[in-house]
Amino acid sequence: MLDALATAVLLVDSADCVEYMNPAAEVLLGVSVRRAFARSIAGLVPGFEVLQELCAHARERQRSFGRAFQAMAPHRDGSELDIVVKVSPFEEGQSRQLLIELFDITQRHQLDRENTLVAQHGVSRRMLQQLAHEIRNPLGGLRGAAQLLEAELDKDELREFTQVIIGEADRLEGLVAGLLGPGERPDLQPANVHEVLEHVAMLVQGDAPNLELLRDYDPSLPPLLMDRDQVTQALLNLMRNASQATDGQGSVMLRTRVRANHVLNARRFKLVVVIDIEDNGPGVPDEIAGTIFYPLVSGRKDGSGIGLPLAQELINRHNGLIEFVSQPGQTVFSVSVPILPEEPR
Repeated sequence: MLDALATAVLLVDSADCVEYMNPAAEVLLGVSVRRAFARSIAGLVPGFEVLQELCAHARERQRSFGRAFQAMAPHRDGSELDIVVKVSPFEEGQSRQLLIELFDITQRHQLDRENTLVAQHGVSRRMLQQLAHEIRNPLGGLRGAAQLLEAELDKDELREFTQVIIGEADRLEGLVAGLLGPGERPDLQPANVHEVLEHVAMLVQGDAPNLELLRDYDPSLPPLLMDRDQVTQALLNLMRNASQATDGQGSVMLRTRVRANHVLNARRFKLVVVIDIEDNGPGVPDEIAGTIFYPLVSGRKDGSGIGLPLAQELINRHNGLIEFVSQPGQTVFSVSVPILPEEPR
């Protein structure tokens, strides 16, 4: 019966060494029962050290204990697993053996994060439209009044002030245009993602010649249907943020991968290309981590807070999504875009 369960189950002895694990546990942990047998549960997978405390409590109090934790998954390129564990005495009061149940909630957390980003994007779009409405209406009148005033002035030194007004009005108009982004639907054409990345890298390197750019490309990546201009702008915004996070003196890694049968925006796609832009800067401040894709939110004093919302909008037009993970010394923004149409339900 245990072998047939979809839930990962392990049995450990009084020394917390593995006596049994079912096939579901082998798949989840990427370890065969032969390799795991007689090994300490704490050394089975990186991150499992937390189980020792739970095992001790379960034996001492002869009842079940559980918690959520993260563990490394070497068989998944070292990505982290979100796991809920329950540790129970195997035979209450009669044995020192423990039954350990593991529930993989990684995908559920991934879907929760994606749903949060999608909801943020919807709010962000409405905020952009409202900002444009509030700014553009008086802006045109301000610029027109300055032009009329300039025509009535006969001194050049006075016209300089009207030129300042007109110039600032034009700057604000550009800001609004940046908030709204290009309104046209993407013109999808096959393009090489790596060529686009190299073009963007050249532009960023020109602004920051001391920046170290590293590459880890998947050469098997097929052409991607994209609007080259829109994807270029999105990647440029992300890469410039990475460069500015390191003051143009750190390193930025460009990485491409393909994921199969990937769920994106609550839809399943056969193939999805993932573009990672990783920097070794100080990381995203905790106080803005949950709102970083909202307009006008920035971690830099001189930041406009436009680049990330605009990038998310442009990638969303390709049925894609931008996500990020961040800690001091390592921040990764991941752009996921479908290569093939979604799978039928």
